[in-house]
Amino acid sequence: MNLTRYAALLASLVLAACAQPPRAPDAAVKHAAEPAAKPLPKVVTRMPEQREAPLPAMELSESLLFKITLAEIAAQRGQPHVAVPAFLEAARETRDPRIARRATEIAWNARFLPAALEAATLWLQADPESRRARQTVIALLVNQSRLDDAQPHLEKWLAGDPENLGQNFLQLYSLLSGHKDKPAIQKLIGRLASGHAQVPEASLALAQAAWSADDAATALNASREALRLRPGWELAALFQAQALQRDSVDEAVTFLGDFIKAHPGARDARLNYARLLVRAQRYPEARKQFEILLGEAPNNAEIAMAVATLSMQAKDYAAADIQLRRALEIGAKDPDMVRMYLGQVNEELKRDSEALKWYSSITHGAQFIPAQARYAGVLARQGRLEDARKHLRGVSPGDARQRTQLTLAEAGLLRDAGAYKEAFDFLGEALARSPDSPDLLYDHAMAAEKVDRLDVLEANLRRLITLQPDHAHAHNALGYTLADRNQRLPEARALIETAHKLAPNDPFILDSLGWVLYRLGENEAALGHLRRAYEMRPDGEIAAHLGEVLWALGRRDEAQKVWAEALRAQPKNEVLQGTIKRLAPVVLQSVQ
Repeated sequence: MNLTRYAALLASLVLAACAQPPRAPDAAVKHAAEPAAKPLPKVVTRMPEQREAPLPAMELSESLLFKITLAEIAAQRGQPHVAVPAFLEAARETRDPRIARRATEIAWNARFLPAALEAATLWLQADPESRRARQTVIALLVNQSRLDDAQPHLEKWLAGDPENLGQNFLQLYSLLSGHKDKPAIQKLIGRLASGHAQVPEASLALAQAAWSADDAATALNASREALRLRPGWELAALFQAQALQRDSVDEAVTFLGDFIKAHPGARDARLNYARLLVRAQRYPEARKQFEILLGEAPNNAEIAMAVATLSMQAKDYAAADIQLRRALEIGAKDPDMVRMYLGQVNEELKRDSEALKWYSSITHGAQFIPAQARYAGVLARQGRLEDARKHLRGVSPGDARQRTQLTLAEAGLLRDAGAYKEAFDFLGEALARSPDSPDLLYDHAMAAEKVDRLDVLEANLRRLITLQPDHAHAHNALGYTLADRNQRLPEARALIETAHKLAPNDPFILDSLGWVLYRLGENEAALGHLRRAYEMRPDGEIAAHLGEVLWALGRRDEAQKVWAEALRAQPKNEVLQGTIKRLAPVVLQSVQ
């Protein structure tokens, strides 16, 4: 058969099939596939390639035709364990990029990743100019932790598209971000960026990688270099502000304030500046920025939503109510989320009937169960606990997850009412029905702490850690419980440090880390973690711990200032009140 007929037949068998994704494999086939250790990698593509792939000069034999037909029929029937080997054999024999691409797609969808890498490699060998083939090879190499093998492909990809070099560097971090070894990714991007020192996007890609690798100094320096290379680049400025606020919110505020003075049209920077002002409790200045944003975009629902949420943070609930209603009128993307916020705002404004109306208006979707939980919470706060529980039990869950959410909501009502033993028993009954539910294991453990059943708490959390080793809050909760009771402190520290590695920017885990270090007598180290935790989340319990460490260090005026500030914001926080009563009861009198 001549080359023309060969190409035509392959076009009908392969290219037409490529336009339709293969059926998802059934359960039996999924078990036959080699499981991937990581989620499927991402392939970065901006647009289809506008070029013809080179075709091999060969005859289409009956044997080859049979292999291709068998492979395609198997693919359409959801049998990748048959289709992938057949397509691979045909790709090896023909070196046809279309067959190799088809083999790659089927192997990729079936999670046969080693086979997908072989097929993609054949695809690239057959068509070395194909950016999509090279990106696929890169993604698969990264997924299999072969970063050194991926580097020359990345270099060729970047060098082969000079017109889009900057955009490709921005996509580079997205392509590599799924890899767990963040320092290795930082080194790889650093090597790639070193050959493009005048490309601002290369510096920003390095900044992103360094941030993920917890190398804050490199992240900050690289973002500064990106902004030096391209003054006024809002994306780089936002990243620099993020890096600065890790250690000092005030520095980030000053930086963004200067940036928007020089670039007043930078709307995202102004919005983030307003957020930082709220976090720094500089509310009059934040309100001024809100007014500027609203003046620039009065019909922008996203701006209205941002102003509303920032107003909620500033506890200006009347202003939040106005902006939320406005966002609903002008077409917010997620109207149910707006209704949810309106319910919460009206709760804060003591307008319970209005809050209940907004919660009732959410009848389906992601906010439905949370809205029912809030509705029940309003009833319980009015002293109608049984009505609240009856309301939750009258909600029909759509699946097991929603059923668990309703159970957790009802248990929360009991805890808030001080019925700790009843909450513990109620969650225990639910857990008996679903013994490996992560949410029930965690909540039952927290209920066990309230009734001093530390044996149940530890058993549940250890079971949860076995089921989900990367559950940061399970490690943290067990470690903190031991530290708070001054028990098994080395073990508590190890648990909390594991939690910190899993979630390095979680303020409550930072609080636990500071607290266990304090229990171990490492007060200066404890202070740094607690300060950072309190800056990120000015919570009453974190304030209690920060103040106690300051007190132990002899900085008693500073401790009392922290406590007084927190007590004004959260006067009913039990841990905060207990700490102040034990160490400085005069603070309670001064705040009252």
